[in-house]
Amino acid sequence: MGMVKYFPLALLISFALVCLVRAQDQSGFISLDSGLPANTSYTDQITGLYYISDASFINTGISKSISPDFRKSIFQEPLWTVRSFPDGLRNCYYINLTAGNRYLIRGTFMYGNYDGQGQVPDFDLYLGANMWDSVKLGQPSDIIYKEIIHVSSLNYIHVCLVNTGSGTPFISALELRPLGNDIYVTQSGSLALLTRWDTGATTNQTIRYKDDVYDRIWWPISYYRWTELNTNLDIKQFNDYRLPSSVMTTAATPIIANSSLDISVTAGNDTTQCYFYMHFAEVEKLQANQSRVINISLNGNQWYGPFSPEYLSSTTIYSKNFSTGDQHVSIYKTESSTLPPILNAFEVYKVIELRQSETGQEEVTAIMDIKSLYSITKNWQGDPCAPKEYSWEGLNCSYNDSNTPRIISLNLSSSGLTGEIAPYISNLTMLKILDLSNNNLTGPIPDFLSQLPFLTVLNLERNNLTGSVSVELIQRSNNGSLLLSVGENPNLCTSLSCEKKKNNIIIPVVASAVGGLFILLLIAAAIILIIKRRKQQGLVTVSFEVNNRSEQLESKKHQFTYADILRITNNFERVLGKGGFGIVYHGYLDGTQVAVKMLSPSSVQGYKEFHTEANLLMRVHHRNLTAFVGNCDDGTNLGLIYEYMVNGDLASQVSDQNAYILSWEVRLRIALEAAQGLEYLHNGCKPPIIHRDVKSTNILLNENYQAKIADFGLSKIFATDDANATHLSTRVVGTPGYLDPEYYTTNWLTEKSDVYSFGIVLLEIVTSRPAILKRPENAHISRWVSSILAKADIKRIVDPRLQANFNINSAWKVVDLAMACVSETATTRPTMSQVVMDLKQCLEVEIARTMENDETKSKDSIPEFGLNFTTGLRPTAR
Repeated sequence: MGMVKYFPLALLISFALVCLVRAQDQSGFISLDSGLPANTSYTDQITGLYYISDASFINTGISKSISPDFRKSIFQEPLWTVRSFPDGLRNCYYINLTAGNRYLIRGTFMYGNYDGQGQVPDFDLYLGANMWDSVKLGQPSDIIYKEIIHVSSLNYIHVCLVNTGSGTPFISALELRPLGNDIYVTQSGSLALLTRWDTGATTNQTIRYKDDVYDRIWWPISYYRWTELNTNLDIKQFNDYRLPSSVMTTAATPIIANSSLDISVTAGNDTTQCYFYMHFAEVEKLQANQSRVINISLNGNQWYGPFSPEYLSSTTIYSKNFSTGDQHVSIYKTESSTLPPILNAFEVYKVIELRQSETGQEEVTAIMDIKSLYSITKNWQGDPCAPKEYSWEGLNCSYNDSNTPRIISLNLSSSGLTGEIAPYISNLTMLKILDLSNNNLTGPIPDFLSQLPFLTVLNLERNNLTGSVSVELIQRSNNGSLLLSVGENPNLCTSLSCEKKKNNIIIPVVASAVGGLFILLLIAAAIILIIKRRKQQGLVTVSFEVNNRSEQLESKKHQFTYADILRITNNFERVLGKGGFGIVYHGYLDGTQVAVKMLSPSSVQGYKEFHTEANLLMRVHHRNLTAFVGNCDDGTNLGLIYEYMVNGDLASQVSDQNAYILSWEVRLRIALEAAQGLEYLHNGCKPPIIHRDVKSTNILLNENYQAKIADFGLSKIFATDDANATHLSTRVVGTPGYLDPEYYTTNWLTEKSDVYSFGIVLLEIVTSRPAILKRPENAHISRWVSSILAKADIKRIVDPRLQANFNINSAWKVVDLAMACVSETATTRPTMSQVVMDLKQCLEVEIARTMENDETKSKDSIPEFGLNFTTGLRPTAR
């Protein structure tokens, strides 16, 4: 019998805690060693990072090892193997992540003569559908890191290597690191790293994980006009940048006390846009008669300061805006300072605008499921549709600047398909052409094919399909709306008689009259079936013509008589408000408070708006839209009944005349909920609905300050016969101050018209000022905010009654988002989906702040400011 060893409980607990900490250290990290054999892994002895094979994340490429001559001098194990891509123009990794979260994504490349050719290749690197950077290695021993900080709107990303004709692409390692969502925030686009320097470093070693919890790589830099300061004490971290103490314990300072620390940035081109991040911490214990007070200038102009780095406490200062051309940053002491300036570390990133929209997630999932189901061997890599020059073989897509690409044609003819027709095809709702001919498909033709609304060509010939072709497909073929090919399927019945045979029940034929009646019943049943299916497809058009009484509301449970209205409102006892439609009254329905809006007899437009709003409210249902209770259409008495919103409209709640001051968190929550309501109208309704009168008085608040969008009288359904249409041409309606200027000048209505109006609402929420300001005289709120933004003074923009009780990062982000929404050009505005995502991030940041009771952390929040500058490809010390 073996000896049983007993360990003290404290030792076991200690061991368990160590294991737990180690497991948590790399929580969310994805570390792929490219070319590592499948199902293998290891912990790198240099960094302690846990690497796995990349084989599960890509299904192309071949594994290679670098030359032994290079491996002798390379101690980082992730560089020993590479994945090479000799076949195909584009090869892509598919990596799952959390949508809306911020990630540092890093690709590492070392050629190491892995192929024995001695020819270093050049190739391009893509993030999804967009160009990230070019990989250009000078020597076989060169190691290149490509980093980008990116927020994905999807729950996955594609990292792609593209062959440009200058050699075979390869990659050594691919890593993803989750970051905090309130750091490295941009006005738009993603941040590609230009340089990250540890100034004042006392060794020649790079610093990364475990010193850096985000695994940023810090490169040491020295300069003959600089000297080093350092401390053996730890540097405290009171901001989410979580800088390594080993980086912050050293700082650069000029050798000559009265000199400055100068950094020059040469622009790669006139349009390069960059962000600077400068990190400061005092590493010397100053005496009573000593002081270190710093200013920062840009191109000779005061940028930030004066300020004093705090002793053993890190502070991050970063640029908010940018301009073009070469830049010169100077860090210098003030006249009153007895000590020279210091700088512990800095980073420079360039902005990459990822303007090419990616294919919608639902369609990507569907096509990937089709690929998996049929084991398709085509080189289907990365985004199916984008960029256009790399779209998948067998696919055609529709492209529109303001929308995501959509798959409109799928050709899998002669692809060796077996089994039944994939149900995932039903999610390709924009399909016009589907060709599955000349395969070995079996089973019936599924019903969902007849429910694809835009399908005009369906080729299923030369398969082994069974059963019958549906009545609806045959009808569409007969009326010319569908080109249907189902020949050479031996066991497939292609006529309407199949339906009779399928449903035939053997009964005695009593008389020809009975037989005739039976046939009539069959025909009637077929007609009912067709109508039902077309309704399900949304092919039945809803009419809003004023003089057409056929537009009566569908559900009788929503109908009330005028006598009911008198009873509900107690003879119109209490008035809640007045509008162009008429008067709104308070009432009770079965003990529940309601609001009743009655059409004024003098309102000419009101009758049409009444029916538009009633019909829309019957078909839309969302927690952030006002709940529709019913309507009254009793002779000349027309009324609409809604849920009662205790706290009235948003305009009155955010007004600086209101004694009750909404907190920043409540304001963000209201903004997010209103945005979610609009996003539902734009994307959750088929066809989409454009509100056309988004304003703060049309956003109502219940007892919990939950926001709901109201008043759909001017709303417009974006329904058109042209699937590629980008706008509707319609008369201009809306409210001054909120009206989209592009819609006003062109009569072109799009969802972006609502986005503009919502941007104005956002500015009202932030500033507590109306859309049209009385002072300056009749100034528009967007112009007023823009004039203050030029001075980078966020605290003058936010409602002063909040007394700066808000997260300054989220305030900047909301104002930047609002200004993007009110862009003069519709195509440059974000979508409501993007707005919702950004507002969620802002709310999360603010919630985290309000839950944080650490007074010190509150005191040491990150300084914020705006800066106009553009920087170049390589900053240099001067």
